[in-house]
Amino acid sequence: EEGFPGELKTTVVYHLSDNNEVIISYHAVTDKPTVLNLTNHSYFNLSGAGDPYIGDHLLTINADYYLPTDDTAIPYGPKAKVEGTPMDFRSSFEVGARINENFEQLIFGKGYDHTFILNKEDNELSFCAKCKAPKTGIVMETYITEPGVQLYTGNWLNGFEGAHGATFPARSGICFEAQCFPDTPNRPYFPSATLLPGEEYYQMTIYKFTIEK
Repeated sequence: EEGFPGELKTTVVYHLSDNNEVIISYHAVTDKPTVLNLTNHSYFNLSGAGDPYIGDHLLTINADYYLPTDDTAIPYGPKAKVEGTPMDFRSSFEVGARINENFEQLIFGKGYDHTFILNKEDNELSFCAKCKAPKTGIVMETYITEPGVQLYTGNWLNGFEGAHGATFPARSGICFEAQCFPDTPNRPYFPSATLLPGEEYYQMTIYKFTIEK
């Protein structure tokens, strides 16, 4: 399919735990060497259905570095420090507080659409991000096994209609996509996304929900 070699057998399991967690487990095997970089692209708005803006959400990301992109949203080179830039979410910050700053990376993507390199060892399941909606007190913590998370603030949503007449304008949803780095096959200094016969691909993402007043 789509020119990828071999037969890829993939299983994705969605589990709802008694601890208010959505646990997504991925498993895959292949019979020929291939590249594989699976993720989940759910949009979240913790203020509730129909809320038009996630800019007031408070966000923390466990990352000292991110991957700058060109104007096509593809990483163009080595990692860059978040320190001193609008990409710094090492402490809690409103998503929308700096999203319109005159910063090239935000101009290219009309907001955040970048991979953050997590502070972690190998593929351990570890803390990735915490997001809170002040309107509701709903908190979502994200834990992942992948080396990076793509933060996307719904910059290109265009007001399309969803269930029950709800509409989704730009920046009405936020995504935390666990994955290997984009363009990895063309960047030998990035972690490999190649899966070989005899190997097993495995990753896990956990979205954990709580309330903080």
